Amino acid sequence: MYLDKAKKTEIFEKYGQSATDTGSAESQIALFTYRIAHLTEHLKQNHKDHSTARSLTKLVGKRRSMLDYLKDRDINRYRAIVKALGLRR
Repeated sequence: MYLDKAKKTEIFEKYGQSATDTGSAESQIALFTYRIAHLTEHLKQNHKDHSTARSLTKLVGKRRSMLDYLKDRDINRYRAIVKALGLRR
């Protein structure tokens, strides 16, 4: 599997408040971003994989709604995570 426990822990340590912080918006957005990047690379090679394309679209929507939530609640945290992940906004 492309996303093992060690990689998840690394993402949560880097973007969350601790290694066990799996629920904060920042850690979830970072995890979504990693998965989106992986699916994008997959679709570059397998452009006829429609189920993965749909999954990617749904995942991008989830990340967008999570970013909107964070933007409404705390604009400084929103700006920090967008800058850290290099997202276009």
